[in-house]
Amino acid sequence: MNTRTRQNDPGCYELNRSHSVSTVDECARLKICIRGAVQGVGFRPFVYRLAGNLYLNGWVNNTPEGVHIEVEGAEKALREFLDRLNAEKPVHARLYSVDHVWLDPAGYDGFEIRPSAAGASGAVVLPDIATCEDCVAELFDPNNRRFRYPFLNCTNCGPRYSIIEDVPYDRANTTMNSFEMCGDCRAEYNDPADRRFHAQPNACPVCGPRLELREPSGALSSAGDAALKDAVDAIRAGCVIALKGLGGFQLVADAHNNEAVQRLRQRKHREHKPFAVMAPSMDAVAVFCELSNTERRILRSPETPITLLKKGLTRRAFMAEFGTRRFHEQIADAVAPENPYLGVMLPYTPLHHLLMSDLGFFIVATSGNISDEPMCIDDVEALERLKGVADLFLVHNRPIARQVDDSIVREVRGRRVLLRRSRGFAPLPVYLPQGLPPLLAVGGHLKNTVAVSSENRVILSQHIGDLDTAESLHAFDKVITDIQALYRVRPEKIVHDAHPDYASTRYAESSGLPTVSVQHHVAHALSVIAENELEPPLLAAVWDGTGYGADATVWGGEFFQIRGNSIRRIAALRRFPLPGGEAAVREPRRTALGILFELLGHKTFELKDCPTLDAFSGVELNALETMLNKNINCPQTSSMGRLFDAVASLTGLEQHNLFEGGAAMRLEFIACETVASRRYRFCAKMDKQKQNRVGIDAADPIIVIDWAPVVEGILKDTQARIPVDAIAAGFHEALAEVVLEIARRTGEERVVVSGGCFQNRLLSEGVAGVLEEAGFKCYGHQRIPPNDGGLALGQIIAAANNFILS
Repeated sequence: MNTRTRQNDPGCYELNRSHSVSTVDECARLKICIRGAVQGVGFRPFVYRLAGNLYLNGWVNNTPEGVHIEVEGAEKALREFLDRLNAEKPVHARLYSVDHVWLDPAGYDGFEIRPSAAGASGAVVLPDIATCEDCVAELFDPNNRRFRYPFLNCTNCGPRYSIIEDVPYDRANTTMNSFEMCGDCRAEYNDPADRRFHAQPNACPVCGPRLELREPSGALSSAGDAALKDAVDAIRAGCVIALKGLGGFQLVADAHNNEAVQRLRQRKHREHKPFAVMAPSMDAVAVFCELSNTERRILRSPETPITLLKKGLTRRAFMAEFGTRRFHEQIADAVAPENPYLGVMLPYTPLHHLLMSDLGFFIVATSGNISDEPMCIDDVEALERLKGVADLFLVHNRPIARQVDDSIVREVRGRRVLLRRSRGFAPLPVYLPQGLPPLLAVGGHLKNTVAVSSENRVILSQHIGDLDTAESLHAFDKVITDIQALYRVRPEKIVHDAHPDYASTRYAESSGLPTVSVQHHVAHALSVIAENELEPPLLAAVWDGTGYGADATVWGGEFFQIRGNSIRRIAALRRFPLPGGEAAVREPRRTALGILFELLGHKTFELKDCPTLDAFSGVELNALETMLNKNINCPQTSSMGRLFDAVASLTGLEQHNLFEGGAAMRLEFIACETVASRRYRFCAKMDKQKQNRVGIDAADPIIVIDWAPVVEGILKDTQARIPVDAIAAGFHEALAEVVLEIARRTGEERVVVSGGCFQNRLLSEGVAGVLEEAGFKCYGHQRIPPNDGGLALGQIIAAANNFILS
């Protein structure tokens, strides 16, 4: 049996027998940072016992930021460890956030409680935390003085980042500073034994914020609980409500009322992109969606992100749960048209809990904005910008310090992968094993986030969005000011994308500080390397839609070999023209036409029974033929994202991107409906003409990944009426095989993948599967988005370590 022995170090206890790991289950390591009421409550001994129970090795210790844990062993046991951390925690422990990342094993021998660490000296600003179970119980207790009070909170939950204006996190430095606590609230606040001891947003109906329902004119309609009940009636009647939430306004509507959802789409100018929904309960989610244990844990976590779930309604499950209640059986098709997934979240504020309890059915809960703008956070701003969008405004008088959108997560390979990092996660730091100079990274142009570095931490901002509007640029400026002020960082340099026309690049160049330019795909590669705590040598596959290349072409289907601080572009997708430039990004048919012209030349326009050509009028084809012949506005690209678009067009699946990535998403979804039965293969060959080369010795040409055999096979199969799902599945399989081929040619045992294409679950799992089956190790993103939301982290790493694209 395991027995404890006290070591020479008085602060260190360990198990005297290392735990053996089953050879049946792969060994892995979890690095976990837990923030909350976890010190002085027996949490470390609990972790120690839990690790011993599951035969896991590693250590646990206290730091100023919280409890840090590294634990390794069988992956199945590690998943159980994660589940049981919260389910079996000590009675007085409260977990605000459980930030974890999967890493390679470190070879720990036994499990120990290490001495407490000093940690970083700077402040840690906590994210907003979902309402805890104790507060939910009070919310629905008729005998409690906070019964149905939509702003209750305690030390263990409630607003943090969305209300803090300065550090330290005291009430005077939050947007609650204008609310004077009543005697009862003050007594709770000052009582060390009370759950609300030093709960900075502490409030009650006597002294706290107040709910109001207002007309689009701004006129008061009702207040208090009557406002909430009137809003519930309006939603039932098909109205769109602008609800002032935790980090900004949300637009909500009955998710089962197709007409209401369609009206919201028209008013918001969001014709096809899926809406997120909020569910009244986990049981309700299980009726409409398939749920894994990992997805259940994510939904119930303190972060409560939007989680992408496979639709899966069964009549039997519906009747068992809702047979005797007022409930629409189906979620409206307009919520997520032609999409097998739903973005689902559970209530995470008291106001949401009350609303969902009163309604009892799913609602659309989307950002309170017009498409491509940041969400509204101010009442006056919302009444102006959402005029004509919302029928009524459910507001309150607690100011929001900054926009904090809902985070988005999906499960990939049994692990949580963030697609949008915001509420619940930002602005938590990413801790690195190295010291960093003070830097500011301003990210890219799409899905923008920014970051600052301090000591061994990189602090990433919340999701800002695309920098296409004046409102977005204002939000971008404010986030930069905020993050530097809250973390007391005075950057020595500003790091930016190499694209000269990005708004973020222009900001950096006009700052007056020294600047560092980092190539787009290099930043992607370094981002995934940093969060997996890897050291070179490595191979990186970086696939996305658009990135400014070092040769001034559009990159996006790239392989890099990283050794030391040198990054070498060793392979790239064969280039092809994009007729119309940006227009081709919106229209997959144009991209497909460019690929066909690169492949067939003038014979392209003689093709018969081709969905791509059939999508154009004769006049359009004549104009595009002239553009391609004379190379007018036909930039060259090696983009894998555009290749996805082209295949969607060639198969007749999608000719227009109705929203960013829409065609590629449909290709993924339809590919999941079958097993690959079509065999396509890319041809990887040396580029003797050096057409794709930049900055590398001409005697050492890169590998060109030729898509021609794949496109020829797809053309043939399309004309033979092979089902599109079979073609799409075969295309995904071919992509996985080409990553394996490049890995074999380079001999690098470890491969990292990044870029927007790896939001695709089928692609990510396919690439990892073939690599690991062949004996390679594959690493993807977990805590940082694979899309451009992760660029800022990679920019920091590039500048801090002087990485050079050679």
